[in-house]
Amino acid sequence: MRKALIPFALLAAAPLLAADKPALPAPSEIVAGAPRADWTAIAASDLLVMDLAPAANGKPRWVVIQLMPAPFSQGWIGNIRKLAAAQWWDGLAVTRVQDNYVAQWGDPDGEDKAKARKLPDGLATVPESGYMLDLQSDPALLDRAADMVEPLAATMQTWFETKGASGLRGDRYASLTLAWQGWPLAIEDGWAWPVHCYGMVGVGRNMSPDTGSGAELYTVIGHAPRHLDRNIALVGRVIEGIEHLSSLPRGTGPLGVYESRAEQVPITAIRLGSAVPGLPAYEYLSTESESFAKYAEARANRRDAFFIRPAGGADICNIPVPVRRAQ
Repeated sequence: MRKALIPFALLAAAPLLAADKPALPAPSEIVAGAPRADWTAIAASDLLVMDLAPAANGKPRWVVIQLMPAPFSQGWIGNIRKLAAAQWWDGLAVTRVQDNYVAQWGDPDGEDKAKARKLPDGLATVPESGYMLDLQSDPALLDRAADMVEPLAATMQTWFETKGASGLRGDRYASLTLAWQGWPLAIEDGWAWPVHCYGMVGVGRNMSPDTGSGAELYTVIGHAPRHLDRNIALVGRVIEGIEHLSSLPRGTGPLGVYESRAEQVPITAIRLGSAVPGLPAYEYLSTESESFAKYAEARANRRDAFFIRPAGGADICNIPVPVRRAQ
């Protein structure tokens, strides 16, 4: 039997409950109680580990990034794998930290052709069409999208009709938002794309038609900048160590750029997880599991003891997919 994924637009259909209803488990309690079978392993080869220079107190600072799975963003991810294998980022730096927006890293001299570090040979130039996935270009992909939507579409449509709305609106940015194989996605008019939630990692670029090589990367450290969706490549997400980027001093230059080398945070090394000895194993709560369905509903309608009135809905970025070290 094929398992359907959960469109987050549906979560807004849950009725508000009165404050005197019995308290139900908090999302964290649902995650903690999820059976082992509901967790999916993340391959070490799909991880990117950034080792920043130690903090002022001498503590190490590791940032672990999970790379996007096929069929999304694979041209850029192929480049990232080549850059990591070439140890290209070693000795470079975090060059930009903009409050409530992003932390960015790469070559501090990248804009100066005379000083910029040479990129490895064989990097792909990915077209702008790679920002989205054309579900109609491949019958198998279109069938997969139908798996995501069809089982709950009738219920969603009924709810929207009762609210006086038309169509299956997910949010202001897409007709439908959902979780697919552990990732936040949006779908509209036969196209699908990953979305800019907190901790997602993207590829820095210059003005269009440049799409970036993957050498310059950033992660979201503020409110989800969904206006960037479909305008820039998303290639992964930080699953551990985001605090080492989100807590950095904000840059004082335009767009949070550090104005001096002394402000920049050095990168000791960036490696694929399969090349890092002693790296812990990681796993995520399967978005096709009953546990995730319960967790997502609880995030949308908090009914644990602290809450007086459930919100009645949640956007996709407020239902982050739980990731943990394997147990």
